Amino acid sequence: MTANQPTIVQSLANPTRFMALSARILPWLAAMAAVVIGVGLYQALVVSPADYQQGQTVRIMYVHVPAAWLAMAAYLTIAASSFGLLVFRHPLADVSARAAAPIGAAFTLLALLTGSLWGKPMWGTYWVWDARLTSMLLLFFLYLGLIVLRSSIEDEAAAAKLTAILALVGVSLLPVIKFSVEWWYTLHQPSTKLTSTLDASFRIPLLINALGFTLLFACLHIKAMRNEVMRRRVKGLQRAAVREVVA
Repeated sequence: MTANQPTIVQSLANPTRFMALSARILPWLAAMAAVVIGVGLYQALVVSPADYQQGQTVRIMYVHVPAAWLAMAAYLTIAASSFGLLVFRHPLADVSARAAAPIGAAFTLLALLTGSLWGKPMWGTYWVWDARLTSMLLLFFLYLGLIVLRSSIEDEAAAAKLTAILALVGVSLLPVIKFSVEWWYTLHQPSTKLTSTLDASFRIPLLINALGFTLLFACLHIKAMRNEVMRRRVKGLQRAAVREVVA
């Protein structure tokens, strides 16, 4: 690499280069996500057996667990992007954070809904004010708070900074979600510890679905980032047109 040749990080920091690279990557990533999710759902619905205690309801796990994992992973993406904005002034950091928020909220809602469906036959009710469930609900509200705060402020720079600060403050909720089943008495089952506590007939389909949903998140995030970059470009062109008319 020559002294004048940009690094990979510097290249991705340039919105134009990001748009060109993501346009090439996105179709392949989407195809991979579709294939892996298809295989995972086949394994989950056809190959994987029913559980001796939970019966067929155990199959909810193959959607619920990846959704819960991505609910937290998406928030970590927002927090990392917010840190990149406030500390390094990365040009795409705010784009990444804003793009990830609705996706994270959707996965959190999916985790809450599937958890309720799973909880009804297991606990006899769709909802209890359990430590894990309550902290996940707070995460959903935090996502909504980030989205509302961002959309309620006209100034893009001020909105980005305030949302980033809230996102970094809110990251303290993630350890509570992760360790709530260990810190307090809770109806929610402990971590599955994929490498030890699950039989291979359940573990392999779950890992495949987790990978597939992660690839899906990556696709949705990149696509949302592309939409956000284009939105800002259109907004910039509109402002330039207004200035020309006024001038």
